[in-house]
Amino acid sequence: MAIHQMLRRSLSGERRSPSEVPKGHVAVYVGENEKTRFVIPVSYLNQPLFQELLCQVEEEYGFDHPMGGLTIPCNHDFFLEVTSRLGGL
Repeated sequence: MAIHQMLRRSLSGERRSPSEVPKGHVAVYVGENEKTRFVIPVSYLNQPLFQELLCQVEEEYGFDHPMGGLTIPCNHDFFLEVTSRLGGL
């Protein structure tokens, strides 16, 4: 399955209820300025590559998440690169 099919995304301007996140997945908000919502498998959170990304985000930005969810203020292309590597595991 292609990474773009695995990652369901919606623009941050759309309001979605938490119930729209399938079991075994988590919503994250990605972007430096405008945030995009991605739904990723929970298993990604245990992967060393994703944990490294989260540590870098924590060091640079801390834990202030004004959107109420996990916010990763990185470039969308970089995030897609990381998750595409995880999708191949």
